[in-house]
Amino acid sequence: MFTYLTAGESHGPALVGILDGIPAHLRLDIAAIDETLARRQGGYGRGARMKIEHDQVEFLAGVRGGETLGSPIAAVVRNRDYLTPKVRALMDPISGGGDPLTNPRPGHADYAGALKYRQRDLRNVLERASARETAMRVCLGAICAQFLEALGIVTRSCVVRIGGVEAACLDDWNQADVEASDVRCPDREAAMRMIEGIDEAKSAGDTLGGQFLIRIDGLPVGVGSNRQPAQRLDGVLAGALMGMQTVRAVEIGLGIEVGATPGSQAHDAFALDGDSVVRRSNRAGGIEGGMSNGEPIVVRVSVKPIPTLMKALPSVNLHEKTDAPATIVRSDVCVVPAAAIVAEAMVRLALTGPVLEKYGGDSLEETLDNLARSTQASAALFSRNLGTNVK
Repeated sequence: MFTYLTAGESHGPALVGILDGIPAHLRLDIAAIDETLARRQGGYGRGARMKIEHDQVEFLAGVRGGETLGSPIAAVVRNRDYLTPKVRALMDPISGGGDPLTNPRPGHADYAGALKYRQRDLRNVLERASARETAMRVCLGAICAQFLEALGIVTRSCVVRIGGVEAACLDDWNQADVEASDVRCPDREAAMRMIEGIDEAKSAGDTLGGQFLIRIDGLPVGVGSNRQPAQRLDGVLAGALMGMQTVRAVEIGLGIEVGATPGSQAHDAFALDGDSVVRRSNRAGGIEGGMSNGEPIVVRVSVKPIPTLMKALPSVNLHEKTDAPATIVRSDVCVVPAAAIVAEAMVRLALTGPVLEKYGGDSLEETLDNLARSTQASAALFSRNLGTNVK
């Protein structure tokens, strides 16, 4: 019912995406998509590439007059870096050449990809493995965001750790404070120390990882399923986030803390607030039994430092079989703020399928009608059987 694909290399002509399953009659805000692409390019610690690119979406199919048709959407984001003669000589799809890259970077796809695809030039691996590809994921995710927001479902993020600096514990946050921060952290004192840490890492030729939170508000009860493992919403979200290049851990609700927490303090007890069923906590992070439970979904994501260091790690030359420093390519010092934007996109892409599976609809109007009927039916069920209403 819903699927997407991306194609393109980091320094190739363009990134291409196909998004299939978005209902007809969704009015797209193109400026908002471009603004989201610009947010991915921001954040303290980004490299020189972000000064070259000016990402904007072009639609080739599936959109007419700014409105989705219900057919597959084809989108393009051009790589301006490709327009430089040096890069084009390397990456032209027909005539591209140049000396091969031979020294794999620890932590990157270079070595495993070279053996898997039998490539003697590591560039044939790293160009696709590069996080530049996430620009198209963000583009497609921004389309999904507008679909989900039409249903009242909103996703946002904030950075809570860079390197050894951690922000105050956050259950909720002011998104305006996040967007005003160079590191997308609403804790101003922590944000200043994060920036100092990035500067120190840059001076040392090093890189930094960190953590961010994703919060989903407005998701109705019952999205996802307990019927099969692949349908569990927590598995769907975690799998999508682990599909990002830099992500090494995903936690939902209490996350790793739940292993040291007794059952009496690990779950979210039910209570009545007048005629409504409520929760006094959200330790489950909005998901129980593989299904959304009506509370905000809260996910903590940990990302590694990027593997391209200006002070190169030890490696080998695969052609000459000699010790050699790892390949150095133009890169960033810290991508945690940008990774949070990519994670928003991955969550939106991951959510759209289960939402459409539950509510369906070939047009946006039909989906909204199905959502309204489902909500009313749930409320009537509890009102009839229990004398209460679902929150």
